[in-house]
Amino acid sequence: MSTLKSVCVFCGSKSGNDPQYQQSAIELGRLMAQRKITLVYGGGSVGLMGVIADAVLESGGQVIGVIPRNLATRELIHPGVTEMHIVEDMHTRKAKMSEYADAFIAMPGGFGTLEELFEVVSWVQLGIYAKPMGLLNTAGFYDPLLNMVEHCIESEFIKPKYRDLIIADETPATLLDHLQRHELPLIEKILDPEQI
Repeated sequence: MSTLKSVCVFCGSKSGNDPQYQQSAIELGRLMAQRKITLVYGGGSVGLMGVIADAVLESGGQVIGVIPRNLATRELIHPGVTEMHIVEDMHTRKAKMSEYADAFIAMPGGFGTLEELFEVVSWVQLGIYAKPMGLLNTAGFYDPLLNMVEHCIESEFIKPKYRDLIIADETPATLLDHLQRHELPLIEKILDPEQI
């Protein structure tokens, strides 16, 4: 079992309409601090991004923020994180966050969160990363997406073994436990269309 030293969390710049989303972010942040897992995230102070960063910091944990220069306004950038990296663009932001993280978690969010989640999953499938990806499925938020993945498998666009590229759990503690001990399916490194 590997030790998680850092987890990149993708999440919304809004808080959503269910109080459980914020509560779950607070719980995850506190747990990460207690377990001495550094939060790597998008550097914002708003929405669930701000909620989880504040929870980690208030519990004595470490936070690394990575934010593009055009979003690093005083209204958006989190002023209190342990370490902040201002980068030129979104692509550099994602590359830098991935570099710092041992694993990834997607909390509820919108287009940006979904894009980040699927980039990581597809890159793991291609053998570019060998890091686990978790969904914090608060209040069943990701149920429709998990159903879509099953539909893709049934339609033979995704191999059944790649179902295990995504770990989903409703509670932060069990999700972190699963990420800690998760073994990725065997990934073929040769980019043969039959192997993808």
